[in-house]
Amino acid sequence: MSSSLPSPATCLRALRPDWLTDPKVWRTEVLAGLVVALALIPEAISFSIIAGVDPAIGLFASFTMAVTIAVVGGRRAMISAATGAVALVIAPLNREHGLGYLVAAVILAGVFQVILGVLGVAKLMRFIPRSVMVGFVNSLAILIFMAQVPEMTDVPWAVYPLIIGGLALMVFFPKVTTVVPAPLVSIVILTVITVGAAIAVPTVGDKGELPSSLPVPGLPDVPFTLDTLTTVAPYAFAMALVGLMESLMTAKLVDDITDTHSSKTRESIGQGVANIVTGFFGGMGGCAMIGQTMINVKVSGARTRLSTFLAGAFLMVLCIVFGPVVSDIPMAALVAVMVMVSFATFDWHSVAPKTLKRMPAGEISVMVITVAAVVATHNLAIGVVAGSVTAMVVFAKRVAHLAEVTAVTDPDGSTVVYRVTGELFFASSNDLVGRFAYATDPDRVVIDMSAAHIWDASSVAALDAIESKYAQRGKAVEITGLNEPSAHLHDRLSGELTGSH
Repeated sequence: MSSSLPSPATCLRALRPDWLTDPKVWRTEVLAGLVVALALIPEAISFSIIAGVDPAIGLFASFTMAVTIAVVGGRRAMISAATGAVALVIAPLNREHGLGYLVAAVILAGVFQVILGVLGVAKLMRFIPRSVMVGFVNSLAILIFMAQVPEMTDVPWAVYPLIIGGLALMVFFPKVTTVVPAPLVSIVILTVITVGAAIAVPTVGDKGELPSSLPVPGLPDVPFTLDTLTTVAPYAFAMALVGLMESLMTAKLVDDITDTHSSKTRESIGQGVANIVTGFFGGMGGCAMIGQTMINVKVSGARTRLSTFLAGAFLMVLCIVFGPVVSDIPMAALVAVMVMVSFATFDWHSVAPKTLKRMPAGEISVMVITVAAVVATHNLAIGVVAGSVTAMVVFAKRVAHLAEVTAVTDPDGSTVVYRVTGELFFASSNDLVGRFAYATDPDRVVIDMSAAHIWDASSVAALDAIESKYAQRGKAVEITGLNEPSAHLHDRLSGELTGSH
């Protein structure tokens, strides 16, 4: 009797990732990883300078973050490496206490991220509104562009035609073929031109010296005391929060672009593991990189973990084996790539006059505040928090007006029925007390809550205050129609909130 179960060989084939079975996917992933690695080098060096450490520390961090997150992360094709946000957080610690404390902070930040991931911090992502997400994306595009401006000021005139030529190649080359990513073609052609014609323009080598060997694991050079822990912990916790917020927002963005789902909890824990590994290899830590992720996913079309892994692997190969060649790459070529990424990242539809006319003023305000906060502070986490708080205030203000009170007096004048409609919470229930005619109402008052819902203690306190005001005038109040959750909350808190019992 033949079995209907698939053979072990069939099961093995089904478990194989796409890049093992499809040559086209393999080519896309490999070339995407190479482009990202090239774009990572100047960024990692720049962020090392911000953190006040040797360029090799940033490059090692980008290598270990990318390779580790490729295995343990929850979002395929997302790039994690040394970032500006993390560099800004830990720079004061390095300045005041030295590299050993910085590395210790990176390891502790990783531990915090694992704990936060296990506790379910990723679930907080559901509270980030779409308008904040749009603001996040747009501010990111602006920051990516702004980061290129220093590379375009006080430079030889030849830089400008090189940037324009690089942009033209990336726009028109895909019309010829998409077999090779246009950014890679642009980088290669501009490098050949500048080296062949001996054009003197800023190069990757001008940013800093590339490492000549792989990082070696080891413990941070700090005394293992309580004093060290108290010094490092605040910076580590700040880095953990900033890193997680940026990574989870980027993961959500990639979910939307690729129309696929990712595990935010696994990503949170994975970021922690990657930072712990990075710390033990002497790196400066990091998180998801939006610019490089956009190069990987949107520009190069990568979709698997292979591109992320190879981005890190190629980074070290390029530095150690091909260091002299990579050092000759003109910064103009990489600036052109990042300018293209900034334009591709920006949500142009969100600022179209047609869209703005239809969008509620509150939603536009949230988007503008998010963008303004990010651009002003260069910190994506601050912008997201500012935007989310604004969105909550706008929502509370909007919902507060939904609570209505209508009164109907019985024909015989003995009873008045107040019908309360809407959602009762701190914003909508505060003015509820003033909606009743305590002095002129008859002796029996019924408050019909069948079309309302009680959400918090403020609403229960408001109902208690109404009953108290009627009781002072010798009038009886009956509250009817409470749904089950509202009745449970009311029964538990009523009479317990004033302290007068």
